[in-house]
Amino acid sequence: MTRHNDIDRQELRKEIKNRSIQYAGNSKLKIFGLLSCRSGKRMKNKNRVFFKTETEAIAAGFRPCGHCMRDQYRRWKLTK
Repeated sequence: MTRHNDIDRQELRKEIKNRSIQYAGNSKLKIFGLLSCRSGKRMKNKNRVFFKTETEAIAAGFRPCGHCMRDQYRRWKLTK
């Protein structure tokens, strides 16, 4: 997990372009989703964290976004 405020803009773009970062999450709400999610784009930088994999995000205690990851969210909801 990488916090938005801990990575500079150029490094972040490089990581996204190389697909090292594929998901973004909200550290307060414990929700993660795709980088293209409209809900995720509205969050504050101080709350934004990045993940390399879906497994990493779930292991950190985050749940999938109900907007951009509907199927994963439904599966997660059934387990809770």
